[in-house]
Amino acid sequence: MADIGGGIGLPTMSQKEMFEQLLGDDESRSDSEPEIAAAIGEQMIHMDLRPLPRSIRKRLRDITGRIPARNVVIIGGGIGHLTAWMMDLWCGDPAIDESEGSNRPETLRVIEEGGKFGVIIDRLLRRYNASSWAQVISDPWSAIAAETESWNAANATLPDVARSAPLPQPIDLVIIDLPEMERVRAATLAFNLLAPGGVVIALEPQVPTGDVGEPEQGVEMTPAQQVVASFNQWIEFVQSVNSNHSAAFVELAGGTIGVFLRSA
Repeated sequence: MADIGGGIGLPTMSQKEMFEQLLGDDESRSDSEPEIAAAIGEQMIHMDLRPLPRSIRKRLRDITGRIPARNVVIIGGGIGHLTAWMMDLWCGDPAIDESEGSNRPETLRVIEEGGKFGVIIDRLLRRYNASSWAQVISDPWSAIAAETESWNAANATLPDVARSAPLPQPIDLVIIDLPEMERVRAATLAFNLLAPGGVVIALEPQVPTGDVGEPEQGVEMTPAQQVVASFNQWIEFVQSVNSNHSAAFVELAGGTIGVFLRSA
């Protein structure tokens, strides 16, 4: 098995060793919900919004804490529940002056198309005194990804291109925090923008069960058929990554996390 690592600061090791180290539970970190995240979680319940299971939030935090990424993108975010877990990881508790986080990136961009939710996340970032390096972008991810891809193509042929990149470069880590039906498309676009050694993390869509029937041409798919279509797209994405890059999965009580590593 080939040695990999180094692209995002991980030590050189076999693929199996690298993923075992990356995906495991971090027993040195607390299982407790960070105070600010807990308050946001309660607000989500009042708004009839469904938080990610705690097992997923904690393991996403643990995995992210092992990746010394320079530039990070969170796609989605809602009212900032998962983002609050990440900010606690990187910055510590803002209520404690001496509190410090770990592996703080140089930049963070949270892509949240909903303008009202974007305002809430912006307040969250300011609460952590992170406005100098963390920002919210209230545009559709598909548009941002297309603009970034165009910028990358132009910059490859014109190194002195004047306009700045839509997202800080290189992109080392992307965390997908979107509804199930939007995850695969977002992950595919994100993976194409990663720097060598970069990582995309996404929750696997629901595994379909039972016979949902064949979709009829010109007829909108039923919710059950949409679940099947989403999962099939996920399988295609996993296979496309595995053909030239690397992927690994960790199954938890609340779902399965997929981690996709772009080869150096």
